[in-house]
Amino acid sequence: MSQQLHHDTNRFTKKQFPITLVCDRVNSPANIGSIFRIADSFGIERIYFCGQDITVVSKRMQRTARSTHEVVPYLQTEDIKAVITKLKAEDYTILSLEITEDSIPVSEYRLESSERIVLVIGEENSGVSEEILNVSKQSVHINMYGNNSSMNVATATGIALYEITKQWLVVSG
Repeated sequence: MSQQLHHDTNRFTKKQFPITLVCDRVNSPANIGSIFRIADSFGIERIYFCGQDITVVSKRMQRTARSTHEVVPYLQTEDIKAVITKLKAEDYTILSLEITEDSIPVSEYRLESSERIVLVIGEENSGVSEEILNVSKQSVHINMYGNNSSMNVATATGIALYEITKQWLVVSG
């Protein structure tokens, strides 16, 4: 019979990936908390929360984040374009998680061995802004097989980061 492992008895090795999340107007405290937990789970470098009237730290976010907001570096700014420009200048590849005419499944994006990734995720209703889609190297999406054409932003982020980190482990050897 298998015994459940806990935080201090798991078999996972801590690792940090060259991946930064940029949140385009994501403002739901529950989503923000979930994004912190997902970012911690996948060893993400940092998170940028971009947009007006975004409250990163709230009681609801803290309950959902389960203290991960204390270990995942994050910055908050209104100007997403400045963040993307800065990260591009630092040689990051900009990927937007959005279904577009030109998007490909995230599982089909092929990482290069030294590639550093910015994954831009968008607000639940409006997604990633057109301005940011236009400066992204590629839009990626998650194939879906039901009636709905979208899913919760935190859930989608988890799926995308799973695919990207899995590929990164393969190309980095």
